[in-house]
Amino acid sequence: MALKNKPTNSPAANELAITRILNAPRELVWEAWTDPKHLARWWGPNGFTTTTHKIEVKEGGEWDFIMHGPDGADYKNRIVFNTLIKPELITYSNITRPKFDVTITFNKFGTKTKLNVLMVFDSAEDYDVAVNTFGAKQGLQQHIGRLKEFVEKM
Repeated sequence: MALKNKPTNSPAANELAITRILNAPRELVWEAWTDPKHLARWWGPNGFTTTTHKIEVKEGGEWDFIMHGPDGADYKNRIVFNTLIKPELITYSNITRPKFDVTITFNKFGTKTKLNVLMVFDSAEDYDVAVNTFGAKQGLQQHIGRLKEFVEKM
């Protein structure tokens, strides 16, 4: 699945983005994002845990997992990794509704890492579901906050 272009009539109508400076070298941040034993320890918003059924971190590889919410709700997910350029870039497609593509860039920032995450939803409707039903804006902030905390303790 290729990355979608932004709609020309509303450039941000279907996007969520975050940039964070992490006090860890990018190779370590890359490892946290691509090593299944690390993913299970930080993936998801605050209070969530993750159960992985299958993971192949390679181009074309899939990750089937369930995120368990603090309220007891389960959220099935399936993603396909599109691009992995160590330690610079990951792109993947979330093929479970709401559908979206993610681009993650890992940039050196001295001895730290400048992490950029861009989520592009297939439609404004999918964006609305993610934001208004699943709390994706706050969830993305918490998700990257958990990563930041994890890598800074590694």
